[in-house]
Amino acid sequence: MLRPAGDVALVATDGRLIAFAGDADRSLFARSSMKPLQACVSLSCATFDFTDREVAVMCASHNAEPVHVEAVRSLLARAGVPEEALQCPSVRPWDDESAAADPQRRHINSDCSGKHAGMLAACKAQGWPLETYREPSHPLQQQILQAVLAVTGLASVHVGIDGCGVPVHGMSLRSMATIYARLAAPERWGVLEPHARRVATAMRAEPYMVAGRNRPDTALMEAAPNVIAKGGAEGLLCAAVLDRGLGLAVKIRDGSHRAAGPALIHALQLQDILDNDQLERLRPHARPSVLGGGQPVGEIGAAFELTSA
Repeated sequence: MLRPAGDVALVATDGRLIAFAGDADRSLFARSSMKPLQACVSLSCATFDFTDREVAVMCASHNAEPVHVEAVRSLLARAGVPEEALQCPSVRPWDDESAAADPQRRHINSDCSGKHAGMLAACKAQGWPLETYREPSHPLQQQILQAVLAVTGLASVHVGIDGCGVPVHGMSLRSMATIYARLAAPERWGVLEPHARRVATAMRAEPYMVAGRNRPDTALMEAAPNVIAKGGAEGLLCAAVLDRGLGLAVKIRDGSHRAAGPALIHALQLQDILDNDQLERLRPHARPSVLGGGQPVGEIGAAFELTSA
């Protein structure tokens, strides 16, 4: 069993640290785990009647399976924004089957294309420039920054550039867990409250749109409807436990994503959030196989305890 070092923070809706493993104050970039908040701001600026599927794909790091690409195109069409306006990287689909069927590099195949489409829809509705929507000084990115500060309660965050070209926000693991805890208490989002509720509803209704085939966040939401989960790059995975008002954030220190799913599922198990049936459904993600010569020769598992704060 491999045990990559990592950190875990479990937080209540008031921002209070309840339990942890490792360093709950480890600094990190939010990466794609910030997408639900970014979607809330995009929805607050847009005036279109989006479907659950379209809202969920705004929050997604998707595989670019046909169902994901279709949802992004539907979102863009509803907002009257051309696909050519997307400025996310031009890539092949993450999903092997989808990449085999369509190996061309396209902007819409980016795992972040739903987020970018939502941002473009917001800009179109507000009359803001589409060409510069990724710039930190753009009105939309400034509104996102203010939302990050308001929801976390932080006075400032470090702002960098994410892999898809938009601003990315640096904070502690505890602060990331706070954002997710507050998805379970949307009244703490102020003017964004209705949009936080909308995002939570859409992610619960359409978990496959948030990631897709063989992805731990989709699998977790399909198995446990009271949980919202969203991964980020560099081994970050966050979850909101809606019926308990809890936020959970896991960061694998070596940046590998392969241990994040087992760690998050184990942390939820330690808090009695998942029952035996749910754990059985999640076994491929809780204890993924290690292959040798194409055959299983071991598995990855999590073996830590949470310390009460």
